[in-house]
Amino acid sequence: MTRAECLQIDNLATIREVVRRKAGKSVVLSAFSVLSPLAQLSLASVGESHDELLHAMGLQNDNVTRAVFPVVMQQLRSIKGVELKLASKMYVAQEYQIQDQFEADTRQLFDSEIKNIDFVKSTQAASEINQWVENKTNHRITNLVSPNSLNEDTGLILVNAIYFKGSWKNKFHKEATLDRDFHKSAGKTIKIPTMTKINNLKYGESNALDAKLLEIPYEGDEASFFIILPNEVEGLPALDRKLEENPALLIEASQQMFSSEVEVYLPKFKIETTTDLKEVLKKADSARLERLFNSNPLLAVSEATQKAFIEVNEEGAEAAAANDCRPTADRPTYISIYDVLLAALTPET
Repeated sequence: MTRAECLQIDNLATIREVVRRKAGKSVVLSAFSVLSPLAQLSLASVGESHDELLHAMGLQNDNVTRAVFPVVMQQLRSIKGVELKLASKMYVAQEYQIQDQFEADTRQLFDSEIKNIDFVKSTQAASEINQWVENKTNHRITNLVSPNSLNEDTGLILVNAIYFKGSWKNKFHKEATLDRDFHKSAGKTIKIPTMTKINNLKYGESNALDAKLLEIPYEGDEASFFIILPNEVEGLPALDRKLEENPALLIEASQQMFSSEVEVYLPKFKIETTTDLKEVLKKADSARLERLFNSNPLLAVSEATQKAFIEVNEEGAEAAAANDCRPTADRPTYISIYDVLLAALTPET
């Protein structure tokens, strides 16, 4: 997948809607991990709901789904210089028997698992799910599922977790980190620890987006930290609208970026976000999942949750003055790690 295509994924309307519902808060979200359960359910569904799921992903048919996802999974697994773990699992009430073909598809296409579980034993079920997630994320993500959310009516739970750790190709010096102004809004400024360095980086300015763009590479040069900084302190909503109306603007802007010696100011931050994806997966709420079970129960997706973590410091990220250009991430900003995360940064204190 090219970087331009990664940017297109990050601009899916379904992803942006999740960020909007958390307006005013920092958000970290795996765009790819949202697409994965949609794709799984599309292969399990039939009829109108099947077509709606494909449309939500922007895919034409099941053949495209089967062709695209194994390639993307392989590319994610082969990124050099960083540690990346994507975890996906489908928990199904124990009274339902899963079709062999769907289980095979899930394992081969999505590197995902399916398991029957007794949701009536809510404490035990929640503990099992949470332990699986914790193991997949180097113990960074815990307590994803609450026992109170499980009962005899729970039919299906989709769980996604992501772990990313990357070291900057050129690290920030800790002694240069100082408390600097961060503009939450035009009328509110707070002090937060901010890293700085001068380095040769890919940089760009877009009149169409009214924003600056900056790419900071990780070790291995195959993953990078991508920042879209609105020119105006309260420019993030306008930037979001422009990207929704014309996603190609970001692709065009990224293609115009050039290497330049840049003085960078980047806040240190740590974000852990738990996101209810039920609204994103509303197309699946009444889906006819006739290719998922040997029987055909009237089953709706009862819960869809993603919990993601990212920490950015002088060493890198863990998920996680030449030319007079000074991209300073000192206001609400879009940040993306290619193929991995979409973050909207807004310190809350």
